[in-house]
Amino acid sequence: MKLIIPEHYKDLLGGPENTEKAIKAVKDMFQDNLSAQLSLLRVTAPMIVLSGTGINDDLNGVERPVRFPVKELADRGAEVVHSLAKWKRMKLAEMQVAPGRGIYTDMNALRPDEELDNIHSIYVDQWDWERVITAADRNMDFLHKTVRRIYEAIKVTENKLFVEFPQIVPQLPEEIFFISSQELLDRYPGMGPHEREDAVAREYGAVFISGIGAPLSDGLPHDGRAADYDDWTLNGDLMVWNPVLGRALELSSMGIRVDKAALLRQLEARGELSKCGLLYHRALLEDRLPQTIGGGIGQSRLCMFLLRKAHIGEIQSSIWPDEMRDACSNAGITLV
Repeated sequence: MKLIIPEHYKDLLGGPENTEKAIKAVKDMFQDNLSAQLSLLRVTAPMIVLSGTGINDDLNGVERPVRFPVKELADRGAEVVHSLAKWKRMKLAEMQVAPGRGIYTDMNALRPDEELDNIHSIYVDQWDWERVITAADRNMDFLHKTVRRIYEAIKVTENKLFVEFPQIVPQLPEEIFFISSQELLDRYPGMGPHEREDAVAREYGAVFISGIGAPLSDGLPHDGRAADYDDWTLNGDLMVWNPVLGRALELSSMGIRVDKAALLRQLEARGELSKCGLLYHRALLEDRLPQTIGGGIGQSRLCMFLLRKAHIGEIQSSIWPDEMRDACSNAGITLV
């Protein structure tokens, strides 16, 4: 069992009732702030997609989706989404959204292969967002500009939360720090990826690590990323320092999405060119999808961080091993 039990942990909100009020406040405020920052329209999204279409997110390529046959479709297979990374791009094409505008939605997913700990759950809830861009926007400056807007939405939420719950004192730095995964490796050559994340997040408070998915100078990627949605040269993770757990906390994975050239290059690198015949991939290769930037922002993780909670199970209702529930209960950590 992977579990961090903070010393002398105290629930700053004083119990489940205030926690539920604070969760609603965070979610209401943040999605309004995010929508304003990025010009996003809220849309309704699916929890299931058809198998064999290439629409579902493959994550690292080894996680199993929850699959089941659909009686009314002659037992054709369907699966619970891992995320909506590809579906959103198809939705933008369907809606014919203009550059500079986009969509966001409440994404609910199941990831049964997740290793459960303080920040990982089988149940995943995110604000999934996607925005149409132009070919000229496919650069690091535009990516960083977008990250700053998302970070501003988080900071505004933290400051407004302090007005309603003064025991939750703002702690985020004024600016977010940017570094590439290769620069991070060069800076901390004797550390593994998670140790490097902890070190840089501890130093700066908030950091965006770019370049996730491609091998670095040591021959290994900083972290896994599917080959067919983010451009590995124009993506990254937004992380903050979590003093409750004493470690870095990833709040968002995002990036400029693959164009045709990046898709073919990354599929070839992974030995997955056979995917080119799938519905989503064929649409991209035939220029039927817009150029976009997008990502996911963890709802429970953001609430956990802003409300100074020690376990994601204090925010969301999921299932946990009995051993974990007992250890949390003994430490004053109340899992929903």
